[in-house]
Amino acid sequence: MPDTEVTVHVNRESTGTLETAASALEVDGSFSLRLKGHSAPAHAHCRLAGDLERIAALEEGNYYVEPNAVTTVPVAVDADGIDGPVEGTLEVLTGYGAESITIPVTVVPGPSAVDVDDSLAEPASPEPASAEVEQPLARLIGGLEPATLAVAALGLVAIGVGGATAATIGGPVTAAGLVIVFVGVAVALLLLVR
Repeated sequence: MPDTEVTVHVNRESTGTLETAASALEVDGSFSLRLKGHSAPAHAHCRLAGDLERIAALEEGNYYVEPNAVTTVPVAVDADGIDGPVEGTLEVLTGYGAESITIPVTVVPGPSAVDVDDSLAEPASPEPASAEVEQPLARLIGGLEPATLAVAALGLVAIGVGGATAATIGGPVTAAGLVIVFVGVAVALLLLVR
């Protein structure tokens, strides 16, 4: 059942009259025309015109509208194949064409459909623990710039030289120097990676 509708009052003021509050209608799919009868019964003829005829259809063209009753006219619109607005008119006539009302209708493309397959219902398979360790390391190394990698290599060389010096000379001063070199390299790498 379409949720968009337009109402046309038949014989509200006097016999053979048509009225609507809708000056235009914009839809993205099928809609309904409600023919609301008032004082006397009437035969109403409905038709589509313009480019709207290519993508829309009425079940039938002629409808009997009883007094104080509503006759619903479904207008089937196939908007799946359009990529831009399609314009046309919906025309309602009574009294063998003596009275008519025309409503401009614009059909716009609807929201695109999303394809959902059955794989979304399946839980994700857990990855092995080794992959969890390898991914962050690969991301860290793979995401670094060559200059950062060069600074890291020089830092490792400085730590190696400081370690060799501390092992050769020994003593608390060289050990403190090695710690200072290690902390300096670590701080430099953290600042470069951020």
